[in-house]
Amino acid sequence: MKTNKDIYILGIESSCDETSISVVKNGRDVLSNVTNSQIDIHKLYGGVVPEIASRNHVLNIDLVYKKALELANLSIDDIIAIAVTYGPGLVGSLLVGLSFAKGLSISSNKPFIGINHIEGHIASNYISNKDLEPPFIALIVSGGHTNLVKVNNYNNFKIYGSTHDDACGEAYDKIARVLGFEYPGGPKLEKAALNGKLGKFSFPRGEIKDKKYDFTYSGLKSHVINVIHNIKQKNNDKIDDQTISDISLEFQNSIIDSLVDRTILLANELKINKVAICGGVSANNAIKDALNKKCIENNIEFYYPESIYCTDNGAMIGSAGYFEFMNGNISSLDLNADANLEFKNKG
Repeated sequence: MKTNKDIYILGIESSCDETSISVVKNGRDVLSNVTNSQIDIHKLYGGVVPEIASRNHVLNIDLVYKKALELANLSIDDIIAIAVTYGPGLVGSLLVGLSFAKGLSISSNKPFIGINHIEGHIASNYISNKDLEPPFIALIVSGGHTNLVKVNNYNNFKIYGSTHDDACGEAYDKIARVLGFEYPGGPKLEKAALNGKLGKFSFPRGEIKDKKYDFTYSGLKSHVINVIHNIKQKNNDKIDDQTISDISLEFQNSIIDSLVDRTILLANELKINKVAICGGVSANNAIKDALNKKCIENNIEFYYPESIYCTDNGAMIGSAGYFEFMNGNISSLDLNADANLEFKNKG
């Protein structure tokens, strides 16, 4: 679809515990990105409670929508299409955003576009990096996914690597919890690792036989949990701060090695000189620094989203929606939420 007119997409994201709505112009310029976070609520329970998450989406989504339009200085009449996450995620949370988007689509007579949450994360890099164009290698790292993907064009992906069990973000969350960090624990574990000393521990770098681009973190997670439990058993269920930092550093280094080695290997083998990271875990500075260093050594350009676009946000959905709209991909209003929506080869 070709047009000389600016295309304004309303992006709606509610796959987990963030109610986020954004107005994105031409796929890359964010005019507004309003997010209602539920972190303080779920912190009381040590993690996201699905029923509470969906209830709070219901309470907040209309307010977030009105604020997003207000900050963009636009009305619904100016919006060209409405994009919304329809999976994967918590089914109750997804249904709130999806139902709201369908209602808007019907009442305003605007096209409706369902977006895979993971494609949204890839698109977050188009917002922060105005010059980034396919093809490039995307490393997707989040609480539910760890993938290595070749982005052939804006609507065409080929998956080369996936996790066989836990995602790296899930492993971060679990180890952080066992170490005693308050939810969300990943950033706190990263901070503790800054004070860690090398050589105190040695943790496995999981590999899959005959699957050189694939990931596995269940073994690492189990190994680290056993180490922590053994230390606590010998010390009256206590573990000192330095040991926590040492474990955090070695655990993080194991994650970094697995991610960086596979990403650089794929980029070199496919002769692609651009690598982009995305997903919630891409906010981790240690991972970004290590990947950036290896990219420099291999003459590869490295891209990453601003921190605000690493975690779940409406802007990435609006960006992905723009490229779907320009490719003529409009969804039917009978599209349903899919909590277990797979991220597949596309194109």
